[in-house]
Amino acid sequence: MPIPSPRSWSSLGRPFGYLWSASALTNLGDGILLAAGPLLIASLTSSPALVGGAVLIQQLPWLLFALFSGAIADRLDKRRLIVAINVSRALTMVLLAGFVATGSATVLLVYVTLFILGVGETFADSASSPLVVATVPAEELGRANARLGLTFTMGNQLAGPPLGAVLFAFASAIPLAAQAVTFILGAVLVSRVRLDTAPGGPARPLVRGVMADVREGLRWLRSHRPLLTLIGAILVMNVAFMTAFATWVLYSTRLLGLNEFQFGLLVTCSAIGGLAGPLAYGLVKRRVGHAGILRFAFFFEGGMFLLFATVPPAWVVAATMVVFGTHTMVWGTAATTLIQQTTPKPLLARVTSIYAMANIGGSAVGAAIGATIAELFGLTTGFWVGGALVLIVAVASWRSVRAIRPADDRTGQSDA
Repeated sequence: MPIPSPRSWSSLGRPFGYLWSASALTNLGDGILLAAGPLLIASLTSSPALVGGAVLIQQLPWLLFALFSGAIADRLDKRRLIVAINVSRALTMVLLAGFVATGSATVLLVYVTLFILGVGETFADSASSPLVVATVPAEELGRANARLGLTFTMGNQLAGPPLGAVLFAFASAIPLAAQAVTFILGAVLVSRVRLDTAPGGPARPLVRGVMADVREGLRWLRSHRPLLTLIGAILVMNVAFMTAFATWVLYSTRLLGLNEFQFGLLVTCSAIGGLAGPLAYGLVKRRVGHAGILRFAFFFEGGMFLLFATVPPAWVVAATMVVFGTHTMVWGTAATTLIQQTTPKPLLARVTSIYAMANIGGSAVGAAIGATIAELFGLTTGFWVGGALVLIVAVASWRSVRAIRPADDRTGQSDA
């Protein structure tokens, strides 16, 4: 079946329309697995450690390979790399679905599958940001990133998880096969992007010199102090966030007095707030610029953590989480756009991978810290610690954030 042209789907042009559509499909598939994956693990084992370990297994590749995947992605054609990764991930999910359908799946097999998916994600995500830069004018990157963030919220957080749970109830292999389909369709759409995204210059050996490329990316980032400060702040903010929210379900049920259904509603509050992200980003960016967005983010998150540490009424927490959802969309769009606009294109995949590693690695470290603090000192202590960390970062990075000045960071343009 021919795929209709997405010219009308995006005012940012046909190539971005294909990327946007592919992102919507793959995020829907990731959201399906977000619910179906834990359900599958829980159907194979009753061990809390094994169920919880599945999250770590999927995040582990970012800690192990992020720097190398970014360096390799900078050497390859970004479009072809994403297509190849999506096809590989689709085949992996088809194999797992087959084992599940025949009743021969094991926890180890699911772990291996999740690890492979995580490795593929490090390459695909590292290549996706340079591909967006190649398809969208620099002054339109904010709009593009806001729209991509919207598809993440709608597919990964709102539509995907309930769909995954419903499909799993019919048959445990169906959501796995469904995600394979989204990977294939995403690969087809990305393949329709008719742009040359191969790196310029003479071809270089793929294996030899990758470490040198990694060091080159780290040296450039170290020399760009404002951007280095930004990524360092993101790392600390993710450590702080997971330090506070590692025991979110216990905080909600024991301290706020919510039942399981009410906790599910609370979880969706941030996703609902995220729907307003693209419009909010355009409005806020025109008034305060990227530096203002980043500064507000630090103080908002620090204040939110301290507010939750006082255990306010549940409706206050829910309303704050809606605002937090909008805030994370605006903050994420601003940070991604700044990185894209200030990083040289030959280094963009490497810097993007470092940014992602700070995000995911910080979350993993914060989860371990938060669980330990909650066990030793109580469920609200992580919020006090997280709030203090973020406010320290807010003060320490004030001048450095102001120094990040992309050439087109100007007001008065449409970013919605």
